[in-house]
Amino acid sequence: MSAKSFIAVLKTKPEKREEMIALQAELKGLVFQHEPDAQVYEFLQSDDDPDTFNVVATFKDDAAFEKHMAIDFHDRLVPPILECLSEDMQLSFFRSLG
Repeated sequence: MSAKSFIAVLKTKPEKREEMIALQAELKGLVFQHEPDAQVYEFLQSDDDPDTFNVVATFKDDAAFEKHMAIDFHDRLVPPILECLSEDMQLSFFRSLG
C-alpha cells in the first residue's frame, strides 16, 4: 500500500486572493484536525506571483484520499475556493516511492 499525493496549482483572481488564503487556511486546519491519515497538507504561495498557490497533499493510501474527497467540510469549502480561481486548477497525482 503506497501513499497517494497530489499537487494542485491554483491561479487566483487578484481580488479573491485574501478569500482564497482564508478558505485554504480553514481547509488545512480541518484536514489536520479530522483526517489523521492526511500525512501532509500544505498551502503554498508563490514568491514570484502572489496570485499563484500550490496545495501539496499526501494521504496514507487511496482510502484516506477518498475520505478527504467525501468529508463534509471539503464539500462546503471547495466550491468557494473554485470561485476564486482565474483559470482551471491544474491537478496532478503521485505515488510515494521508496
